[in-house]
Amino acid sequence: MKISNNDYAFTTSGLSKSYGYIHAVNDVSINVKKGSIGLLGPNGAGKSTLIKTVLGLIRPTDGSYTILGIPEGGLHLDEIGYMPEHDCLPPDFTAVGFVSYMGKLCGLPAHVAMERTHEVLDFIGMDEARYRKIKSFSTGMKQKVKLAQALVHDPGLLFFDEPTNGLDPDGRMEMLDLIRDVSSAGKTVILSTHLLPDVEYVCDDVIIMNNGNLILYDTLDRVLGKKHVVLRLKGDRKRFVEALSSKGYQVSTDSGNILVEGEVSSNDVFESAIASNAQIRYFSHHSNSLEDIFLKMVGDDNE
Repeated sequence: MKISNNDYAFTTSGLSKSYGYIHAVNDVSINVKKGSIGLLGPNGAGKSTLIKTVLGLIRPTDGSYTILGIPEGGLHLDEIGYMPEHDCLPPDFTAVGFVSYMGKLCGLPAHVAMERTHEVLDFIGMDEARYRKIKSFSTGMKQKVKLAQALVHDPGLLFFDEPTNGLDPDGRMEMLDLIRDVSSAGKTVILSTHLLPDVEYVCDDVIIMNNGNLILYDTLDRVLGKKHVVLRLKGDRKRFVEALSSKGYQVSTDSGNILVEGEVSSNDVFESAIASNAQIRYFSHHSNSLEDIFLKMVGDDNE
């Protein structure tokens, strides 16, 4: 596995990319650690533009970046793998011919590129179809070929841009399992998607973007680990909230519910109910979902 000795997959400082009045990426500063990272946001959030910019495929309007600790323009092709979003495969190539060609472009000798091609095509589960022309492939098979060409030269850092696009449920889970296996082998994976379950299934960290802006970068455990209790009661809600708050809890109300953050003692709840002459009618422990966080940050309009 070839990867530079640096703690970060990539970093950006004030990175922006504009197309006229459209700010595809807007003043993004982030230090992304190695690991399995989900780059999450609605369509048009700026995810693909951010990836293409740090890969050097497009030039930023402003700001700077490094990838694997290497400043703009200094990265070698053999350091990274990239699975683009759109269908960009040459239709008259076979899968074997195309993947081995991409291996040679990344510096592998011809015989090594062919050996690696067969290894990665075995890994993705492509049998005799590898000798057919790509134009005869289904969407799922084309996605697999794009995955294979990203892996053939054994990079340490991989960018997957909407890898489950156009796949049926079985194909989607197969693709996610393959990407998770890649991550489990010690590779750093950047998974760009608008599908929240894909990030929860594969990734340890999450970046959320919207309208070109960086909204959140944190570990999934921290984002999802904020437990809370939902209460409904009969009686004086204001007195109950004051009584429970006096015990050190962070308490709020929402649509008739009373929300208490963190771990909550049932004794404290019922003592507060007695003190405020209220009756507890509903008591339930909840954890945040990534969907909850996502909708709070980007709004229902982008669901």
